Amino acid sequence: MKIAIIGTGNVGGALATQWANAGHQIFLGVKDTTQFKGKDLLHNPNTSVHSIVDAVQAAEVILVATPPQIAPELTQTFGELTNKTIIDATNAVRTKPEGYETAFHAFEALTNAAVVKSFNTTGFENMKNPDYGSLKLDMFMAGDSEPAKKIAFQLAQDAGFENCYDFGKSDKVVLLEQFALSWINLAIMQGLGRDIGFKLIKRSS
Repeated sequence: MKIAIIGTGNVGGALATQWANAGHQIFLGVKDTTQFKGKDLLHNPNTSVHSIVDAVQAAEVILVATPPQIAPELTQTFGELTNKTIIDATNAVRTKPEGYETAFHAFEALTNAAVVKSFNTTGFENMKNPDYGSLKLDMFMAGDSEPAKKIAFQLAQDAGFENCYDFGKSDKVVLLEQFALSWINLAIMQGLGRDIGFKLIKRSS
């Protein structure tokens, strides 16, 4: 796939690396192509840097891993989004986009892209390496677009997660962000450390 990464910090950088290594073509979308966080990502295979609009226009899928409050501003720089998919990896647990409950809801209201919430429920360390030896961590997603969910599922597996479970439609997006807050609580507030993750286990019948 051709994937634009908007937000080249910890989460965006980890996923850019995983997906580039899986053979996807990565377009880093930044405000200033000469000075940006994550310049080392250009050492990854299949990775190049562009303006935000050029990265988005070159891509089929746009991963957004920025502060959630800038979502409405981002939509004004994206350009035409027909037949494109936005993956919202943000969490509006502290700050929200003005007028919207989450960045997902802003993207859904302000663009004609298919939108899915995913890659928001764990730390970037687990994006870099979801393999815990005998187990691989799971990822989760929510939203109304089934085609977008299929893309999120595939990219989760390409990033090394074992599965990407469906939390439900757009009415479950806030719940999925609260699930992310649960990871933050356990890892940071309760002191368990960032090397923890979620795995869904089913009892065999």
